[in-house]
Amino acid sequence: MPCSCVAADLARKFDLMTERKKLTLNKPADSTDGPSDERGYAPRRPPVRGSGSAPRARQTAEQAAKAREERAAREQGARPPRREAYADDRPPARRGDERPARRSDAPGPSPGVRGDERRPPRRDERPADRWGERRDDRGDTRRDERGPGRPSGAPTAHARREQPDRPRYDAPRPHEAPYQPAPKPVSSHDDGKMRLSKLMSERGMASRREADEWIEQGWVRVDGQVVDELGTRVFPDVVITVDPLASTQQAQRVTILLNKPIGYVSGQAEDGYEPAIVLIHPENRWTGDHLSTQLTRGHLRNLAPAGRLDIDSTGLLVLTQDGRVAKALIGEDSGVEKEYLVRVQSMADPTAEDVSKVVSPEDMERLRFGLELDGRQLKPAKVSWQNEHQLRFVLREGRKRQIRRMCEQVGLKVVGLKRVRMGRIALGDLPVGQWRFLRPDERF
Repeated sequence: MPCSCVAADLARKFDLMTERKKLTLNKPADSTDGPSDERGYAPRRPPVRGSGSAPRARQTAEQAAKAREERAAREQGARPPRREAYADDRPPARRGDERPARRSDAPGPSPGVRGDERRPPRRDERPADRWGERRDDRGDTRRDERGPGRPSGAPTAHARREQPDRPRYDAPRPHEAPYQPAPKPVSSHDDGKMRLSKLMSERGMASRREADEWIEQGWVRVDGQVVDELGTRVFPDVVITVDPLASTQQAQRVTILLNKPIGYVSGQAEDGYEPAIVLIHPENRWTGDHLSTQLTRGHLRNLAPAGRLDIDSTGLLVLTQDGRVAKALIGEDSGVEKEYLVRVQSMADPTAEDVSKVVSPEDMERLRFGLELDGRQLKPAKVSWQNEHQLRFVLREGRKRQIRRMCEQVGLKVVGLKRVRMGRIALGDLPVGQWRFLRPDERF
């Protein structure tokens, strides 16, 4: 078929479709149709759309005027007036516009509806000076160094805290009463008196600790009367005098060596037995002690045993105020040797004259190493015969009743125990029940 014939056929079909469309649009109105114009033709109806696709509502003249006012206010940098109500600004609903209620239908700005002037202005529509630009005195527009993260005109945190009309967190609220501290309880000591040691400290005579030590030793007089009781309260205008001995001989941390007799416990009194510390008094001091230190009441305070001896044992007992000495003797890492002389008898043959012949060499080796107490392996010990009835033990640890329990495991009963040395300090000629000071040149 020639091209001219094809073109003519297409043109004829197009003209036919055009005529049909005109006839449909300009169809005369019937009695069942809607209203018609003066020519008798019905206006074109909007196409039927599904839910959510209603045509965009046109603005009324009043709404258009308000939109122009808001746009002009934004251009001038002023804040647009707040819209109090939006329901009255909407155009009346038309037939065929019914649709389900959506979130954008609620009162208030709905930025999701295109063309709605109630949406907030976009970033590019906001005033420039609120988004990182500022004007200096010369009128030049410059970018704020703080960047677009915060408006340049917004007050800083420090400025907000300094605003006088901003309520303070610590200010009382209108419905709350201002804070009032509770009244202090009336004390029975509010009689104008104060502790003697505190008064001495305020007068610069001594520290409170030194004052307590001087009071305990009887070196302090109040109005001529000796005061030796801690916690004594006096009036602030009393006369306080201190014995000259306090300035020449201060209470120091001391270590005392005692030859403990049988029948005394090392620590606190128990079961009616007295502690060994009751033997520490001037009358029991060994005459061979030539140290110039004089025993005072302060020396007996916090005096504790470093390495105990049970009630049936005798020998060297160390009582000290110095924590360093106690740690060196009984600390977990202590390696100080303790030497004991132990008189034993055989459990199998109590009447044996030579116990050393009853104990086998294997049991002697077990005493030196291989025994356990309370599920723990004992450290190696030095054990040897001093005579036929006496053993010599050198230990580097101190378990409760350790030597007695070790001897029981090899069939021996301890009938006498005496500690004769601790480290480099030996008991020597110190009589039973007497004591002496540890000299400054002596070390364990």
